[in-house]
Amino acid sequence: MTETLTRTNAPAVLVLEDGRRYEGRAYGARGVTLGEAVFATGMTGYQETLTDPSYAGQIVMMTAPHIGNTGMNDEDMESSKLWVAGFVVRDPSRVVSNFRSQRSLDDDLEAAGVVGISGIDTRAVTRHIRSAGAMRAGIFSGDAAVLTHGEQLELVLGGAEMAGRNLSDTVSTTESYTLPAQGERVGSVAVLDLGVKRSTLDFLAERGFDVHVVPQSVTAEEVLALEPDALFFSNGPGDPGASDRHVDLLRTTLREGLPYFGICFGNQLLGRALGFGTYKLPFGHRGINQPVLDKATGRVEITAHNHGFAVDAPIDRVSESSEGFGRVEVSHYDLNDNVVEGLNCLDIPAFSVQYHPESAAGPHDANYLFDRFRDMVVGTSTSSATDRTTEGDPA
Repeated sequence: MTETLTRTNAPAVLVLEDGRRYEGRAYGARGVTLGEAVFATGMTGYQETLTDPSYAGQIVMMTAPHIGNTGMNDEDMESSKLWVAGFVVRDPSRVVSNFRSQRSLDDDLEAAGVVGISGIDTRAVTRHIRSAGAMRAGIFSGDAAVLTHGEQLELVLGGAEMAGRNLSDTVSTTESYTLPAQGERVGSVAVLDLGVKRSTLDFLAERGFDVHVVPQSVTAEEVLALEPDALFFSNGPGDPGASDRHVDLLRTTLREGLPYFGICFGNQLLGRALGFGTYKLPFGHRGINQPVLDKATGRVEITAHNHGFAVDAPIDRVSESSEGFGRVEVSHYDLNDNVVEGLNCLDIPAFSVQYHPESAAGPHDANYLFDRFRDMVVGTSTSSATDRTTEGDPA
């Protein structure tokens, strides 16, 4: 499909909370949008970024200069909608050309009501955010473009900050549903939907799990009533420090011996459940080109990230969980800034990673983690069965 687009000359402006302004052209829907201004460094995968629930509440700026050339399609959607609060690009493609394309990016942004801006110096904005940190921002176009500078800045300063914000109920499913196992069934996994991506669920099902997706409002008793063989916490937006209820749920299920795997937000919540703190990064990690060291193998993996918070744990030694879960080690860390990118429990069946091993969009270096989860669950089930048999044997 090839489609030529007409570039708009309607004005728009990006306003940061420190007063910086960047004038450009309207892109996507017209109006006002507020959110946290962040940048994503991937050169491809803008559709997966837009449809990743972890970006809820954020105005996402793509650092790659040319966006939209392959259009949009139904197959690459990571959820049912576009989640970003706003979208910032330098040069939107004038031509959409790809055999898989069904629509233009501009059309989908407009249909979803995502207010965007194009034609600004995204390199300059990125350098500023790297120095000053992620901050509240607003995009103004249409009638809002003629508001005074003071009126626009006042709206931005009235917006919510990401620190202390819980967005789980915004992105989670409201009803439970199940995806059947593909191939040989090995068990079932309860997935707490905190903003889960479609590819994650597919990879779990492909490993032989019946995938029971439950809303973020579920209780520990309801999870255990499903009698799952394992528990999984998904990626998602917001501050992990504002998710006490999910931390309590995880502690309860870990004490019941349920094997656990967490991704991204699920890594931060495991950290809190074990007794570690979390903190907000200056400008976060977002993109599909982040180098992470696997301490066990010494291998450097190129990984996909989308997180503005991190776990505060030592990367150079084994720690003891203050919540009674035994020994814990940092399994992975980022080579750019030494941020914790994975946790491994040595005395209970639980581990997590801060990045996105489902590779949507992104490299496949970390896809083996789904196999590791499967092996851990199978090993735990086999060990439990052996223990029961041993207990039942006559002395």
